[in-house]
Parts: sequence; structure tokens; C-alpha cells
Amino acid sequence: MNKYIIGLLLWVSASGHLKAQQKPVDQNFSSNWEFVKDIDTTNAAKLLSQPTGSTIAWAKISLPHTPRLEAVKKVEEQWQGTCFYRKFFSLLPTNKNKRIAIRFDAAMHEADVYLNGKKIISHVGGYLPFTIDIADKVFFDKPNCILVKLNNQDNAAIPPGKPIKDLDFNYYGGIYRNAWLMVQDKLYISDAVQENLEARGGIMVHTDEANNSKAVITVKTDVRNQYADQQRAGVKISLLSADGKIVSTAQSNEQAVKAGGLQGFAQTLTVSKPYLWSTENPYLYRLKVQVLRGNVVVDEQIIRSGIRTIRFDAAGFYLNERKTFLNGTNRHQEYPLLGYALSDNMQYRDAWKIKDAGFNFVRCSHYPPAPSFLDACDELGILVMDAIPGWQFFGKEDFQKNSLQDIRDMIRRDRNHSSIVLWEASLNETNMAKAYMDTANSIAHRELPYKDTYTSGWMDYAYDVFNPARQHAKAPNYWKKYNKTKPLLIAEYGDWEYYAQNAGFNQKAYEGLKKEERNSRQLRTDGQQRLLQQALNYQESHNDNKYGNAIGDANWLMFDYKRGYASDIESSGVMDIYRLPKFSFYFYQSQYGPVADSKGFGKPMIYIANYWNDAGQKSVKVFSNCEQVELFLNGRSLGRQKPDTGALSSNLKHPPFTFNVKTYQPGTLKAVGYIGNKQSAVSTQSTPGKPYQIVIKADESGKKWTAGTNDALLFYAYVTDRNGTLIPGASHLVNFITSGNAEVIGTNKVAAEAGIAAVLIKAGSKGGTVVVKATGAGLKSAVFNTITK
Repeated sequence: MNKYIIGLLLWVSASGHLKAQQKPVDQNFSSNWEFVKDIDTTNAAKLLSQPTGSTIAWAKISLPHTPRLEAVKKVEEQWQGTCFYRKFFSLLPTNKNKRIAIRFDAAMHEADVYLNGKKIISHVGGYLPFTIDIADKVFFDKPNCILVKLNNQDNAAIPPGKPIKDLDFNYYGGIYRNAWLMVQDKLYISDAVQENLEARGGIMVHTDEANNSKAVITVKTDVRNQYADQQRAGVKISLLSADGKIVSTAQSNEQAVKAGGLQGFAQTLTVSKPYLWSTENPYLYRLKVQVLRGNVVVDEQIIRSGIRTIRFDAAGFYLNERKTFLNGTNRHQEYPLLGYALSDNMQYRDAWKIKDAGFNFVRCSHYPPAPSFLDACDELGILVMDAIPGWQFFGKEDFQKNSLQDIRDMIRRDRNHSSIVLWEASLNETNMAKAYMDTANSIAHRELPYKDTYTSGWMDYAYDVFNPARQHAKAPNYWKKYNKTKPLLIAEYGDWEYYAQNAGFNQKAYEGLKKEERNSRQLRTDGQQRLLQQALNYQESHNDNKYGNAIGDANWLMFDYKRGYASDIESSGVMDIYRLPKFSFYFYQSQYGPVADSKGFGKPMIYIANYWNDAGQKSVKVFSNCEQVELFLNGRSLGRQKPDTGALSSNLKHPPFTFNVKTYQPGTLKAVGYIGNKQSAVSTQSTPGKPYQIVIKADESGKKWTAGTNDALLFYAYVTDRNGTLIPGASHLVNFITSGNAEVIGTNKVAAEAGIAAVLIKAGSKGGTVVVKATGAGLKSAVFNTITK
């Protein structure tokens, strides 16, 4: 998330430089909490605020936290009810004249907050932050107790509003994102969400113009004065390059800020020869905003910010005036067992996987994501559609009022993210009233009064960009004949139109397939034929989307997830719920590159989508972004080919390569990719032998495993033969044993699925060496040594 440097006092030395007088106070408030659920709530606030004298069995926890570990294979609905979180904390007497506040990044979804036994605030909504000022309510001579009572039961007034049993996702519970304690001067940069003022509060950064020669940036800062008397304040802004050099700076004149008042400052920065933020080179500057009282810096925030321009029209999307097709996916933030309670590193790893899969765009379906996920998109170069909570539910007046407030709060929280190009101020697949849509669109444009503010919605009304799902139109044309002047973005495709059997072009291939084999909802355990069908469905629909006027598309979806209304996992993800890839992952990965971007994504790649263990599967599909592919079987060349052609490949950047092998022979397939007649990528796949051993891998995906942050890492135990080839049909029970400061989440005995057993292991409070051992009956065990930082 954007880093807040709070309570910073400096003075100007004789040489004119600022020096720190004391360390800043910016405390992550996420450790040393206690938790309890399913108790009698009568007089609970008073009782639970007492450190002793209670028979309640409090669990020691840290944030992010979920009220209950939820089984991956659904045996009952997610937990719903009332739970309590409490934390005891002390404040120094030297902080008596400070602003003291607590911010919760999210808590699901109806919160009553008590301080020292007295209720101080109620908040509704489970996806966006809320902040509480507590300076006049705390003790400085004894410990304080903050108590949060949370209820996540069905509530038709709180978006998404729909009962869990009827909902196409789960929203889980708990304080599932970080909490922060802020101790700072009473003259400070305000919080945009807390201020609740249109286009005000906090810091607002906007690129007014940008090209390779020059950029002009406007920075608006609102300063709040909590002192009892008038204060004078100025604002200094500095733009720093990635290596810390100041490239532009501006300082305002001092202005009077009334007691209890809010004062705005608007400043402009000009940057010569800027590095422009793009999906291939997501260069981030650091914007330092300082509040000065005289020559003393009393508050400071640093925001990572990219310089870029965006534009939508019916012909396309333009990033820095370069037409860019939005090749995207949808993402639910759910994790196995933990629900929504992901560490910042886990959020980053999800974003990393999205970029690694070849996508340059993600739709946050169907709610605002964690700030750390958006930070990762800024850093990795992933364009974002930010969305309010909602799905197939319009509710009554109180629901609609809360939904419109979600639009305001989402934009105020997220408006400085360079990655965000669209605001989905629309309730997905909901029959919204025109008055609601008019208001929703207007709110977004009033909050961000710039020509490059773009809203989107699934209904073709009011919003700047029309984003229906492919299945919202009929086969075989779907949206190819849409010819209005509004930009068209296909926000979902590849799932429902096949699940409902109305796909337009693949019917001949369907003739020999059973119903469950035809659709895109395929688990990794469903076998290679069904995984190939899922990949083919995505190939066909993605290719078909490019026939019309669509400026982009987003497949449904990135990761498998669980739903309230169904007992099975929704398995149309290109990765499963454990973040393991299916064949379709490599199809999409092949659509990016083959020139690596500044983050190393998009290199020449090649993947053989065949286990080579079935004599009946002699057709070998190879996904690659290379120009030509040569396939070898047991060292003998079967030919060198160019990409496939035909109705399913005509619009693809890099169509697959299909080799038809005349005679099946067990052994090793080797695919070699060529670019300009130069060998650029190699992939092999051998016929698996008998199960022999376990091989352990850890999934860090760009972020080291970190102690003290509730960071859980996925570990995979591959059941392989003696040569290390995965046994795709293996289902051995694997026992995971850890030593060191880490613990397995849930059971440590896990059955392999399609040859791989997956487990989540959470790092402890302190870093150090962690040893993970995996054993299985009849298998050679494996040991994995790693270090948490």
C-alpha cells in the first residue's frame, strides 16, 4: 500500500537541509490481537473489554484473519455470524497533543467498534476502509482496549446484498486486511475516505499531459487542522526518480487553516523527458508530499506514481497514445482455507501470476481489491478495472444508497493508482434503474473531474464503456455486430457460453464429447482431454472476440473459486484454487512476447500440452510465442511447423502448433521453438514411469516469504517417477512436516490431485530457517530448506 510517514518532526539546519528530530510513528496495528466467535453477545462489549475476570477462551491471532478455515471442498456454507476482535495497546504521555487514529483496511461487513468499553463508531461495508479518531478517548496512563464486533450474516442493505446461498461467490468474514495506528501532528494530510467530501481529502494526483518530451502533473493536497486555534501551513511536493533523484519540485505559499478546518493546496509539477508508465515498462516515480509549519515538516506521505495518459474511444484503448488491446482476465481474491485473509505478499503473488499468464488487464470481480493488489498492478504493469461490490441484486433504497457510497469510497481510496483505467460503477448482471446508473456515472465524474475518467457498466446506458459478458449476446455473432460509438469491452467470456452449450463454432468438435467434457469448468484432475477442451474453448472465444469492434476482453477467469449457491468449485480458472496452472494458462502465456518486458515477462516460451501417457492422444498441442516449432519424439524429428491456421486461430497473435503423430511411442517429446531460425525456447514431456519420489517446490512468485506479516506460502509436493516426471494420475496421501518458525494451515495430510499435493504454510513472527519435509507411502521423501526474511 502507499506508505504513510506519520508524526515526522524536522528542522532546517544552517545549511538549509531538513533533518529528522524524531522517528516517524507509522505502526502496523495488525499483531497481538485476540479473537472469539459463537458466544453469547449479551453485554459483550463491556465484558470483552476487560483483560481479566472472563472465562471466554480468546484465541491469539494477527491480521489479516478469517473467522474460520474454510474447507476447499465445500461441505457446508461459509461461516456466518458474530465475532469479536480485541487488542490492548498503550500510548506514551508524549502523544497527548497528537492526532491519534486507527484505520481498518477492510472488515466484513457490519462493524461496531468499542474503545475501553464505550461504542465509538458503527460501519457498514466489507471491502473498503474506515478510520476512527480516538485521541480524546484514549488513556495515556494505562492500557487501552479496542474491541471490534463484526457480523457477516446476510444483510440486504450492505452490498453485495444477496444472500450467500444465492451468491456466485463467497465474502467470508473477519478483519481480513491490515489495521494501522496513526500518531501524528494535528496539522496533517487528511484521509480522503474519512473526509467524505466530493473530489476532496488526502492527495489527488493527475497527469494533465505527457509525452516523451514533457509531462505536467497536478497535485491537490487537503490539510486538516485538529488544533483548537488557527494554524498556518504550506505544502512542498517533490517527484523522485526510481533511484531517488529529485526530478521536479514545487512549494506553496503558507495559508491559514482554521481551527478544525480543511485547507486545499493545488500545485503543478513539470517533468522533462519523463519515463512513461506502460504495461511493458511500468516505471514508478515517488511523489513526496510534505506539510510545513514554517520550516518544520509536520507530516509527509510518499506515493508511488506513474506518468501516463489513457484514452478510450469506439476504435480502441490508447495508453500513451499507443493503441493497446486489453487482453485480460477476471480475479476473485479467494484463497484456499483462508478465504479473503491474504497477506500483502500473497496479493502480490496473485498479481504476478496474472502478468506471468500473459495478461495486461484484470477486472476486479466483483468488488474492490486490497490496496496491496493494486500496488502490485502498478509495479508489474497490469491495467485494472476497479469494481464496486455487487452481483444480480439491486435491493431497496438503503442498499442503493450504500452502493453509491461504495463508488465514492472506492475512487477516493484508489484514485492515485496508475494501473486503474476503468471504474466499474455498476452492479454486475443487475437490472439497475436508469436513475441509479445516471447517478453512479455522475458520481465518478464529479469525484474525478478530468477528461480521462472512464466508467464502465454491463448495461449499455450512462457509462462511458460498455462491458457486457460474451454470453449476454446470442451465438454465433455475439457482439461482433455491435456498432455504436461507445467503446465495447467484453468483460467475461469462455465459461458460461460453453457451460450453457450455446458456443457458436465448436459444435462439430463437440459431437463426440459428453456434456461435462464440453464446457470450460475443468479441474486439473479431470484429465488432459478435458483440460485441452478448456484451452480450446478459450482459444476459440478469444479469437472470436477479435472479429468485431471490441477494444479488449477478459476471460472468466484466473483462479478457481467457491460459491455460495453451488456445492462444487467453479473451475473455469486457468489456474486452480491452489494457483497451479492448467493447459489454458500456457495458451494465454503464449499470447505475450516474445520480447521480454522490463520485468522479465514475455520471454520466448514453449509448452507441450500433453502428458504423453495415452496412446489414444496422438495429437500434440504446443503453445508457444515463437515463429516455428519443431517436435521430436525420442530424438527423432517429427517436423518443423508454423502456427496453426483456420477459423479458431485467425485473430490470435500466436496461434498454437498442432502435431499429429502417426504412431504413439512411449518416451520423450521435445519441442524446440525458433525465432528467426534461432533456437529460442525448449520444452520436454516424458511418458511417466512408476511413482518413485516426492519433489517439493515453493511458490514465491516474485515475493520472498516474510515473517511477521501473516504471510502464507503455497508448497507443492510433486509425485514423480525416478527421472522427475510428474505422475498426473497420482493421488497419494502426502504428509507435510515443518520445523522452524512456521506452521501448516489446516491439515498436514493432503491427497495429491493430478499428481500434486498442495499445502499452505504460514511464516511465524520471526524470520529464520524453515525446513519442510514431505513423505508418502511407497515414495522417497523430500526435504525443502528455505529462509523467511
